[in-house]
Amino acid sequence: MMMTMEKIVLFHLLYLALLGGVAEATRKEDRLIKMSQLELFVDELPDMPKILGFDVVNGVPVSKSLQIGMFSKKWKFHRDLPPTRVFAYGTSLNTATVPGPTIEALYGVDTYVTWQNQLPSKHILPWDPTIPTAIPATKKGVPTVVHLHGGIDEPQSDGNANSWFTRGFRERGPTWTRKKYHYHNIQQPGNLWYHDHAMGLTRVNLLAGLIGAYIIRHPDVESPLGLPHGKEFDRPLIVFDRSFRTDGSIYMNSTGNNPSIHPQWQPEYFGDAIIVNGKAWPRLTVRRRKYRFRIINASNARFFKFFLTNGLRFIHVGSDSSYNQRPVITKEILLAPSEIADVIVDFAQSKSDSAVLANGAAYPYPGGDPVNKFNDKVMKFIIKRRSEVETSRIPRSLIKYPPPDESSAAAVRYVAMYEYTSPTDEPTHLFLNGKAYEAPATETPKAGTSEIWNVINLTEDNHPLHIHLGLFVVLEQRALVDVEEFKECMLKINDAVKCQISKYARGNITAVPAHEQGWKNVFKMSPGNVTKILLRFAYIHSNASYPFDVSAEPGYLYHCHILDHEDNVMMRPLKFIKYEDP
Repeated sequence: MMMTMEKIVLFHLLYLALLGGVAEATRKEDRLIKMSQLELFVDELPDMPKILGFDVVNGVPVSKSLQIGMFSKKWKFHRDLPPTRVFAYGTSLNTATVPGPTIEALYGVDTYVTWQNQLPSKHILPWDPTIPTAIPATKKGVPTVVHLHGGIDEPQSDGNANSWFTRGFRERGPTWTRKKYHYHNIQQPGNLWYHDHAMGLTRVNLLAGLIGAYIIRHPDVESPLGLPHGKEFDRPLIVFDRSFRTDGSIYMNSTGNNPSIHPQWQPEYFGDAIIVNGKAWPRLTVRRRKYRFRIINASNARFFKFFLTNGLRFIHVGSDSSYNQRPVITKEILLAPSEIADVIVDFAQSKSDSAVLANGAAYPYPGGDPVNKFNDKVMKFIIKRRSEVETSRIPRSLIKYPPPDESSAAAVRYVAMYEYTSPTDEPTHLFLNGKAYEAPATETPKAGTSEIWNVINLTEDNHPLHIHLGLFVVLEQRALVDVEEFKECMLKINDAVKCQISKYARGNITAVPAHEQGWKNVFKMSPGNVTKILLRFAYIHSNASYPFDVSAEPGYLYHCHILDHEDNVMMRPLKFIKYEDP
């Protein structure tokens, strides 16, 4: 039943009192800075600080323990924008950055990190207590917990959404287990990233700045490839979008699309300023040679369709946390939130002295607004005229991992994506398999096995599905026919088999792009489609067993990586049973 106007007003007053400080932000909401006031390509692209996740003793790499804090500080996103209050990762308040430092780990050498919450008692952004949210008993402190996205580690170090903690570990979530996280670094070499994962606060904690890159290097395997390397020629690019007020503060709408149901929650966050490595529309001067860019889409909801305006191609060498089997040349790359594209760009092939890394993805993707003259640009490359002697190369093959074996699948599952709306057709929440996060786990694989998951997207949005611990290969994307008829049945009984999925999953097949045919941990689940994946809960580069108990609490997660969806609550538990169990 809809609330009376008096109750709505009372609820908002209580809500603002809980947030504290948001009332002031609300009064400023109309004072958004005009993007035309921010000149493009005036700031140099920063290199984020680098932290080694290992020590070297007598020439031998050994494990290392790090202490990385989360701090509230001011950050300068653009030359013409006042400093912005952010939450930032770093080894100290002075060295903390947005994004945080890039952690470089070494294959086979353990890295330990004590993540230290040094954040204030109140958040800098509005949040919504009417969705499942980490709320300290004292109502003081900003809950945080760090997830290493793409990491293959024990549940206690995975950053479970309910393993949150506040400043100084004063308050802890119901599944909190330890202060020091253990990252084994014995998986395939590749690109990962770390970010906050607190229940109901992921979207606001990442929006505030809690993101950073993590690279696992394996010199014995990677050096022979001859790819561009070194600080100048091998660079992470962490890309995200933000909106700002005239005082420099991050703008996030504090009124929900269904304020009588959720006072603040909105189904997607989009900003018109495109940020790369902490600067809005930066520039980078490059030499006429090959560069490697590890591009991470750290946006809440924005997809990017990257291309270069001077016609240069991307040489795609890795997707998410693993290498491709061979390089793939492509003109454009569609990257969903949390996906990673590892690419080479050869500026020696440029006929011009500059190129803009541009964006052509609608928002929300795929059926939303077209890009405008601000969010269609990402950064600019200024290309030196002088020719260079090339020292790197592109090999014909990269790293070959075992192909997916459907016959090895121990189980076949169906995962349906639902969006629920109000009488005014505004989204209210989203579920996987029609179940709240708190419902008992229904996905209970055995460690060391493979499974086939058929992901059925019954919504109008493309949802990037991220599965913790596992890696998967996309086998097929097939359109549903008579979608509304099938959806009506699913909404009633929530059973794909009983709703005769085979009768409806017989539409056109969309080919998986060549550069996304390898092992991934995120994939874009197209609306009105069934996406079939083979999911492996074991290492792809060796036959070794996990050196930890994956069945331990608090388990793992799988979820949509549009953060506004994840928070409300397109996320489910993933609980393992031991392989030897009956």
